[in-house]
Amino acid sequence: MKEKRYYPWLVVALLWVVALLNYMDRQMLSTMQEAMKVDISELNRAEAFGALMAVFLWIYGIVSPFAGIVADRVSRKWLVVGSLFVWSAVTFLMGYAENFQQLYWLRALMGISEALYIPSALSLIADWHEGRSRSLAIGLHMTGLYVGQAVGGFGATLAAMLSWQSAFHWFGIVGIAYSIVLVLMLYENPMHGRTQVAPNQDTKKVSIFNGLGVVLSTWAFWVILFYFAAPSLPGWATKNWLPTLFAQSLDIPMSSAGPISTITIAVSSFIGVIFGGWLSDRWVQRNLRGRIYTSAIGLGMTIPALLLLGLGSSLVAVVGAGLLFGVGYGMFDANNMPILCQFISAKYRATAYGIMNMTGVFAGALVTQVLGRWTDGGNLGMGFALLGGVVALALALQLFCLRPVTDNKL
Repeated sequence: MKEKRYYPWLVVALLWVVALLNYMDRQMLSTMQEAMKVDISELNRAEAFGALMAVFLWIYGIVSPFAGIVADRVSRKWLVVGSLFVWSAVTFLMGYAENFQQLYWLRALMGISEALYIPSALSLIADWHEGRSRSLAIGLHMTGLYVGQAVGGFGATLAAMLSWQSAFHWFGIVGIAYSIVLVLMLYENPMHGRTQVAPNQDTKKVSIFNGLGVVLSTWAFWVILFYFAAPSLPGWATKNWLPTLFAQSLDIPMSSAGPISTITIAVSSFIGVIFGGWLSDRWVQRNLRGRIYTSAIGLGMTIPALLLLGLGSSLVAVVGAGLLFGVGYGMFDANNMPILCQFISAKYRATAYGIMNMTGVFAGALVTQVLGRWTDGGNLGMGFALLGGVVALALALQLFCLRPVTDNKL
C-alpha cells in the first residue's frame, strides 16, 4: 500500500483521526467537571481541578523534547501507535478512578503518552509530503486537533446521558481499537533514519543527544523558536480565557459566551489552516520565502484581531476579531513544520519540533496564570491587546532573519 501514489494522503487521513483523539481525550475532563464532583469530592475545590489541568501541561512540556529525540532515532509509526494506545488506555482507566490521587497520576501519565505524538506525527507527514503538498498536508492534520477540541465538549453530553465513567470508557475503547487500525495501515517513510556517512567516519558512538546539539547550534532555529513561542501566548490565551473575555466585553452570560467564542475560533482556524497550507505550497514554488510570507500574513492578521478582542465592546467587533484571529492563527499553524523543514535536516526535525512544543506549552502555562491575575484586576482586555505587541516583534524578526536556501533541508 505504501507504494501507491495516494498513500501520503492516506497517512494524513489516518493521523487526522489520531489528532482528533489526542485533543478530545485531553479536553473532555474539563467538560465533565460538574458530573465528576458528585463522586470525587476533591474536585469541588477549583484548586484541585486546576492541579489536574496543570500536571498534564507541565509533564507534556517537559517530555516533548525527549519525545522528539526518540522519534528521530526509532520508528515513528510505533511511537504513534504506542502513544495512542497508552493515552486511550489511560482515558479508559479514568472511568474507574475513585479519588483525586488516582485521577492525578493518570493525568500525568496521559501527559507523557500524548507528548510522544505531535513530534512523531508532524515529522512523519513532512517526510511523506515534500514540496507541493507539505503545508496543505500539515494544515489538514491540524484541523483534526481543532475538531477534537470541539468534540471533547460532548463528553459532558455523554456523561449526562450515561455517566462520566461511561464517557471515559467509550472514548478510551475507541482509541484502543483505532490503534489496531494503525498497526495494519500506517507505515514509516522508507527514508527515515538513512544518513550519508563519510568513509572514515565512526558511527558506533553517537550520543542520543547529538541531534539536540545540532538543532541548538543552528541560529535560524532560535529565530523559529521565538516566532513559534510568541504567537503561542495569544494562542493559549484564546483557548483558556476567550469565553471569559467575551462574557465581560459583551456583558453576556458564560453559557452564551462559551459556545460563541469556541465556535468562532474553531471554524475560522479550520479555514485558516486549509487556506494557509494551499497558499504556501503554491507560493514556495515561485519563491523560497513563500512559506515564511504566508505565515507572516497570518501573524499580521492576529495583531489587529488581538487589539479588537481586547478593546472591542460590540458583538460585531469582538466576533469579527475572533474570526480574524482564527484565520490568521490557522495560516501560521499550518506552516510551522514546513518552515522548520527549510532549515533543519530531516534527521533532526522531530527533535526540533519537540523543543518548540515544550516552549509553546510553557508559554501557555505562563500566559494563563498572568491573564488570571489580570482578570482579577479587571484588565483582561488590555492583556489581550498587549499580546499583539509581542506578536509584532516575532513577525519583524521572522521577516528580517529567515532566508531559506532550500525547501527541504537534507
